[in-house]
Amino acid sequence: MNKCLSSYKLIKNIGFSAKALKLLFDGKKVSSYLDFETPDFIYNNDFEYNIRQISISGVQVKYSLKLEENTLKLTEVGGRYILKPIPVGRFQFLEIAPENEHLTMQIASQIFRIETAENTLIYFKNAQPAYLVKRFDIKEDGTKWLQEDFSQIKQINKQSTGENYKYEGSYEEIATLIKKYCGAWQIEIERFYKVILFNYLFSNGDAHLKNFSLIQTKFGDFRLSPAYDLLCTFLHTPNEPAMALDLFENDYYSDSYNVLGYYSYNDFFEFGIKIGIPKNRVERIMHDFSNKSSAVRMMIDNSFFDKKTKEIYWNQYQHRLTGFLYKL
Repeated sequence: MNKCLSSYKLIKNIGFSAKALKLLFDGKKVSSYLDFETPDFIYNNDFEYNIRQISISGVQVKYSLKLEENTLKLTEVGGRYILKPIPVGRFQFLEIAPENEHLTMQIASQIFRIETAENTLIYFKNAQPAYLVKRFDIKEDGTKWLQEDFSQIKQINKQSTGENYKYEGSYEEIATLIKKYCGAWQIEIERFYKVILFNYLFSNGDAHLKNFSLIQTKFGDFRLSPAYDLLCTFLHTPNEPAMALDLFENDYYSDSYNVLGYYSYNDFFEFGIKIGIPKNRVERIMHDFSNKSSAVRMMIDNSFFDKKTKEIYWNQYQHRLTGFLYKL
């Protein structure tokens, strides 16, 4: 038996399960191998600058693909997929970056029931792995849904605010904007809250303003976009801050944080209440996030990581879970 490159489910043939083919490629029988080698990459001054930055996103090169019959092709226009090869840079364990993002996204979707962009691991012609994600902002007719990330919603950019503009804010501020622009904000704020908890537990220290966005629906209103760019950045940058943004606005820190020096149960509980989630729902969500260790362990073991990386990923999750559960 083989494992589906998208869901890890057991299948007879190499490649994708029938369900994965439907979700990713509208049921077309797409090969697990691309028909081209890793594209040539031009190492220029802008890239040299980016790899000095703390964020691994600065070293991620992305390519646009479209599906022609049963074959994925590189394209400059009309792309429906984003392809991320192994990054080039100075961070550690970059060779496992595609599977890092794939595994983390699958854990979010399958175990924690977080809506995510459809994704999979895939291989170049030379068997080098890459991460493939299906765009959710493209309509069936090829036009785009209106989508804005939270740096755009805040109307800040590099020119107006500086190089670190995407880190200028807090998760509480994002929640405030969700309540302002989403009609059904009570639903969307819980979806957002779950992603915040997930990012902490799985050491995604680069969940900045541009990694959250609102997207227009067919009814003309706005909702939180499916989660994207979820990965355990600790594997690549172990000395980065625990979270890309502060939980609270106005340099506020809870009594718990002031004593412990890190976010714990009290902080996430207070955050949930503060952004407008009923107390019983906060308790239920936090309880759900506290009791998934067995399922997480199983999926890590079933992933395409090697044994060493599986243990690093698991141990870091356990470390964060211990902090998450601690009550002052």
